[in-house]
Amino acid sequence: MYLMAYSTLRVNFPSTFPMIPRRSSYPILHSFSPKPPILNLRLYSSPLRIPKLISHVSSVQEAFGSAISLIQSSPSTWESALASNLLIFLLGSPLLVAGLSLSGIAAAFLLGTLTWRAFGPSGFLLVSAYFIIGTAVTKVKMAQKEAQGIAEKRKGRRGPGSVVGSSAAGCLCAFLSIYGFGGQAFSQLWLLGFVASFCTKLSDTVSSEIGKAYGKTTYLVTTFKIVPRGTEGAVSVEGTLAGIVASIVLAFLGCLLGKINTFEAAICVLASQIANLGESFIGAALQGKKGFQWLTNDVANVINISTGSVMAILLQLALQKLNM
Repeated sequence: MYLMAYSTLRVNFPSTFPMIPRRSSYPILHSFSPKPPILNLRLYSSPLRIPKLISHVSSVQEAFGSAISLIQSSPSTWESALASNLLIFLLGSPLLVAGLSLSGIAAAFLLGTLTWRAFGPSGFLLVSAYFIIGTAVTKVKMAQKEAQGIAEKRKGRRGPGSVVGSSAAGCLCAFLSIYGFGGQAFSQLWLLGFVASFCTKLSDTVSSEIGKAYGKTTYLVTTFKIVPRGTEGAVSVEGTLAGIVASIVLAFLGCLLGKINTFEAAICVLASQIANLGESFIGAALQGKKGFQWLTNDVANVINISTGSVMAILLQLALQKLNM
């Protein structure tokens, strides 16, 4: 009776039930124990795919967790340094391309890996800050500097020679720290030399680029003769002050990151200014002169930064002896 009445209602009085379609997509019930309709979904037709999907998700989660654990490993390892640099360089590629040539990026990758291995993420962050500030000031008034013929080549994009010259002293300090040269007593000295080397280079870059862009009067450091902007060995008040501020900023960042203390930061700033003054004398007296064609800007950078690094270490050793 029930089935008959139900069928009769559907066939004889369709207009009475407008919500019920004439041709239902569901099968007509034939019993009092209705069965659920079979949906045409691949998920239901292939139930074995669910465990496989869960397995794939678990594998991705495990791989991601392993990568994070590797990056966060302390102390840093070569594996964690390589993985961290690869990830950071991929994410920061637009900025790297703006400031470095392709070969310069390769050299910077080696520097970054070495820095992470020696001094961890905080050391890497310090070098990153140096790169970002240095790249930014190089781009300041680029059109004006290009018109005057005093701009850096390739619109300020540094090559491998510049990267190596800027980081040679820092890399040496990193190697000495990794392999424990001098034992625990010297570990902080290598870190101090590392920070001082980049304070020196950043101060040199900022003073040079700001002096080219905004220096009203530039003097040759050996004779105080007024010379055009961009002359080797020339200094300006604007550039010198900017360079001092840059070294203070990077040294202060080293303090915030826990790499050096306040007193060591002051040593880094003092050493960087002594080294930069020495480089100005070298540039004015020797660079471009007969018999000194080998003294290129990259070579001068190595001398300058090495001087700043060594000066900071010697100052710290001298002060330690005085306090003994």
